[in-house]
Amino acid sequence: MAAKMRAILSKPGSGRASEVFSLATVPIPALQSPYDVLVKLKGVALNPVDTKVRKTNDRPDRILGYDGAGIVEQAGEKALFEKGDEVMYAGAVARNGTNAQYSVVDSRIVGRKPRGWSWADAAGLPLVGLTAWEMLEDHFGLRPFEKQKKEHTLLIINGAGGVGSMATQLAARVFNIKNVVVTASRKETIEWAKKNGATHVINHREDLAPQLEKLSLKPTLAFICHDTSQYLPRIVPIMRAWGHIGSIVSATEPLQFDSRPAFTKALSFHWEYMFAKSAEEDCDVESQGKILNHLADAAEKESVTSLTTIKEVLSLQSLEKGHETLESGKAIGKIVFEVDDTIEEN
Repeated sequence: MAAKMRAILSKPGSGRASEVFSLATVPIPALQSPYDVLVKLKGVALNPVDTKVRKTNDRPDRILGYDGAGIVEQAGEKALFEKGDEVMYAGAVARNGTNAQYSVVDSRIVGRKPRGWSWADAAGLPLVGLTAWEMLEDHFGLRPFEKQKKEHTLLIINGAGGVGSMATQLAARVFNIKNVVVTASRKETIEWAKKNGATHVINHREDLAPQLEKLSLKPTLAFICHDTSQYLPRIVPIMRAWGHIGSIVSATEPLQFDSRPAFTKALSFHWEYMFAKSAEEDCDVESQGKILNHLADAAEKESVTSLTTIKEVLSLQSLEKGHETLESGKAIGKIVFEVDDTIEEN
């Protein structure tokens, strides 16, 4: 008889979390490849992608959740970790996720848990860390842990969200960018951006150009973490020539990047989707494990600090509440959960 675990399942549908989530006892997942590890989860985290996948889910009894941290219980013959190792990861879209007591993941996209970090705080690091790191290094061509050859000004749209917050920390403290300009409008988000290392904060509700002119800054890099269709046309005119613009927010309509200013400035545009490496063939999958280990090093040196603003014990009720908070559009940083020896209704 297969060993069992408690998990929160999502049924197909576009309803509220309370309408599609249910608590169940299901078999502990089995390894599917020689690279796989089975992880006993101790911490999990929530991301906007969780709410989006919930609304578009077409698979019955799907376990959502991507970020996880825990202890390796079983390892495949080619796995990069072994039983007893403490790890963290962001998973893959094709597999069941981390809203459960156990999860199976390809060890090549797994990194070690930072020493001294709680399980829940560590679980809040992988997805946002990988997304921000890949944009800065893979797309923008920056080198971590060293002085940049060119003096950059990076503009981050939506500095209060998880990815924007992590991108601010990495840009200022790991990639050593001189000017890190972050958008925020509320007192608490302005303070949050500064805490994470922003050198300047401007208001996204106002015209960006005069605010940057007042600071005598012209972005060489721009990182969009909210509404690409709205912000791309606003960013192109304020960019320096040969600049790079990247976004993590997909668009439902054609982007206005074929404008004359984008062409005459020789600007580049980049999509970042951290799940691409695990979903597509011929990608450097192991690079994600290496990035996570770099993030663990940075966390232990306090170059990267926890983004946790809400911490709960994982239950059906706390997960539903977390989804509602994210969907309100006012969440700051990361929502994380500790995973107990069982998962209850509340």
